[in-house]
Amino acid sequence: MTEENDIADSAAEPAGPTHSGFVALIGPTNAGKSTLLNRLVGAKVSIVSHKVQTTRAVIRGIATHRNAQIVFMDTPGIFKPRRRLDRAMVTSAWGGAKDADVIMLLIDSERGLRGDADAILEGLKDVPQRKILALNKIDRVKREDLLALAAAANEKVAFDQTFMVSAENGSGCDDVMDHLATTLPEGPWYYPEDQISDLPMRQLAAEITREKLFLRLHQELPYASHVETENWEERKDGSVRIEQVIYVERDSQKKITLGKNGETIKAISTASRKELSQILEQTVHLFLFVKVRENWGDDPERFREMGLEFPRG
Repeated sequence: MTEENDIADSAAEPAGPTHSGFVALIGPTNAGKSTLLNRLVGAKVSIVSHKVQTTRAVIRGIATHRNAQIVFMDTPGIFKPRRRLDRAMVTSAWGGAKDADVIMLLIDSERGLRGDADAILEGLKDVPQRKILALNKIDRVKREDLLALAAAANEKVAFDQTFMVSAENGSGCDDVMDHLATTLPEGPWYYPEDQISDLPMRQLAAEITREKLFLRLHQELPYASHVETENWEERKDGSVRIEQVIYVERDSQKKITLGKNGETIKAISTASRKELSQILEQTVHLFLFVKVRENWGDDPERFREMGLEFPRG
């Protein structure tokens, strides 16, 4: 598989009328959007970590259900922005919502409408697209509390449908897919049947490494880190050589990322290489480099690499 390829090859559409459309997954940070996207698509297309604001740009995951192709757009969590990168992410999230046929708001049932969830509901009032509500982590909340939360959210926004789901174990996800498959517009599919994302492999590889970085150093390493795939070489023996750079803002962050005797960066590389080998179904030779680039969060080129629009001012 080459880096120019998306994650799958082409296949024929089924016989009979087909439906297709775009569904924007929006919600507060750490509501479980990436976990739900991976669950609905049936494969990993978006990285997951406990660190807030892990998703930085809109990532599309493509699912087929019955005769429908559902293109989910995993958007960055919506929160009150403080930095330039924050503003770009929130703008990307609302932009993804406005481009969709359906907006699915995901709310963490344990947190309820506190904080950013209530602000998002206010922002959705004037959005013309059809909207559905999904309450996540229902296995952790009493039924009467779930019903009260659903009622409170529907008082603020007129949702077409409300679903109770668990992105972790899949409960309620079939109901979501059934609803979307029958309500999306009739029309041809946008992608081949077995394609699950439009994310280029070069970018997916960087996202996988960024996930492993967050999982390993989610407490020690500040949010200001970024991964780019700088070289991708298909070798004659069928393996692939991948070179990536982890950008941090200070020398102290570089030392944390490398770890004593390079142990931390080796562990990150091993975990990323293992997962990439499974995804690519070929041997991966992964080489990670750590570079200090002060204030990379103010560099327009880094924003373009992430698929974000650089906010001026």
